[in-house]
Amino acid sequence: QLANFLTPSDIMLGLLAAAAHDVDHPGVNQPFLIKTKHHLASLYQNVSVLENHHWRSTIGMLRESRLLAHLPKEVTQDIEQQLGSLILATDINRQNEFLIRLKSHLDNQDLRLEDAQDRHFMLQIALKCADICNPCRLWDLSKQWSERVCEEFYRQGDLEQKFELEISPLCNQQKDTIPSIQIGFMTYIVEPLFERWAQFTGDTPLSENMLNHLRRNKANWRSLLHKQHSSSRSNDHSGQVTGSQEQTSNKEETP
Repeated sequence: QLANFLTPSDIMLGLLAAAAHDVDHPGVNQPFLIKTKHHLASLYQNVSVLENHHWRSTIGMLRESRLLAHLPKEVTQDIEQQLGSLILATDINRQNEFLIRLKSHLDNQDLRLEDAQDRHFMLQIALKCADICNPCRLWDLSKQWSERVCEEFYRQGDLEQKFELEISPLCNQQKDTIPSIQIGFMTYIVEPLFERWAQFTGDTPLSENMLNHLRRNKANWRSLLHKQHSSSRSNDHSGQVTGSQEQTSNKEETP
């Protein structure tokens, strides 16, 4: 759907944004930067702190490399602004904003991809899909990356505990299990976006394949969560069972 209308400039912007959307990520999230009064939070006034940093760092590299130096100044400025618009769209806090707008376009069937503005919006959606597509991969690969991401969350939680800060949501290793984190992420963030993406593409084999992986992976995480709960209940009851067995044994020994 989208490829039929993309210009060479659109393709370059999409690839640059995809490559640079997490550049120089510090491994902690925005709330952590805000509550530790990090200079980046102050610089970007607590708004899309990481995404602004990724964008501005990319602009710095582009200018230093002189990759776009052959272009007129106004063209370069436009590229930099569009790059920013794409990278800033990956801010998860803006998820509902984009989903509502996408739903409206799809329901009204008023997307005009020959129009640069609509095309740019769908590039933003494409980048957002690419950014959070891990649950749409094959299970073995998806599980590995899910565990790595959660390790990063837990490291932040350990830091917060060390500095006697409130532990951020999803960062408490004692309470936030990997299966529960992944199920919530899939249910509230990934699934709604990819269902709309499939609607946009007209349920292509690729979209259907990604949704099928997503549903299978969600079922696998549910199964692991169930096993964890069962194991936890078993451990909780093990002491009681032992006590009961001891009482039975003592009764049997009583003359």
